Amino acid sequence: MPLSRNTIGAVFVGGALVLTLSALAYPAMLGVENTSANTSRIIANTPYGPLTEADRDFVVKVRAAGLWEYPLGQMSMKRGTTEEMKEAGKHLVVGHAGLDAMCRKIAPELNITLPNQASPQQQQFVATVDSKSGKEFDSTAVAIMRVTHGQIFPVIAKIRATTQNTLVRQLADLANDTVLDHITVLENTKLVNFDQVNFQQTTAPKLPKEQLTPPAPQPGSPVVVLTPRPDLDVNTASPTPSPSAG
Repeated sequence: MPLSRNTIGAVFVGGALVLTLSALAYPAMLGVENTSANTSRIIANTPYGPLTEADRDFVVKVRAAGLWEYPLGQMSMKRGTTEEMKEAGKHLVVGHAGLDAMCRKIAPELNITLPNQASPQQQQFVATVDSKSGKEFDSTAVAIMRVTHGQIFPVIAKIRATTQNTLVRQLADLANDTVLDHITVLENTKLVNFDQVNFQQTTAPKLPKEQLTPPAPQPGSPVVVLTPRPDLDVNTASPTPSPSAG
């Protein structure tokens, strides 16, 4: 059964589990505390077009998302109680491996430092889902991931509409397809309560910055790679709409 409104509230409003749009946020540069409030400010002129603070933040957001959603996908494949849940897990793993590969490819070209760990809040999401079992595992995982995907979706659209950087534009194109696919497979589990999702996407309070910021990688440390899984044979392109009678 889907989580009750009270349970959902406990998951997202309790302590470090409060979910906000800034859940995937990241400072414009690792290790820099005071960044410009004007995210449209051009911070570099690259061979691929100007790079703004918003562009750079977006690349890091996509990378950070994979660092916690890829493990949740792996868990869902193994511990999901329905075929739909296991299928959603496959899409999460394949989709975020693809996004991660693109992030790792374009980051050096744009002089962007990528994190190797998700933020404390994102790591807590994984721990919360990992602590559940059975149907509660399914419901908790879907509740958290459907909200986060719903929040990042309009961010992708804004970046795609405004960026002048061709590499960031390519990442936004792939992210749009992937996130829409993930939203679709999560909804296919029949565990999404849309009233709860819409409430959490729009009204959750903010968290302290330290809960939202992925830790900086150690100097010289290798970039963590999310292993591609072509063996899963999953297509994460934007799904074809299939309207049904209400």
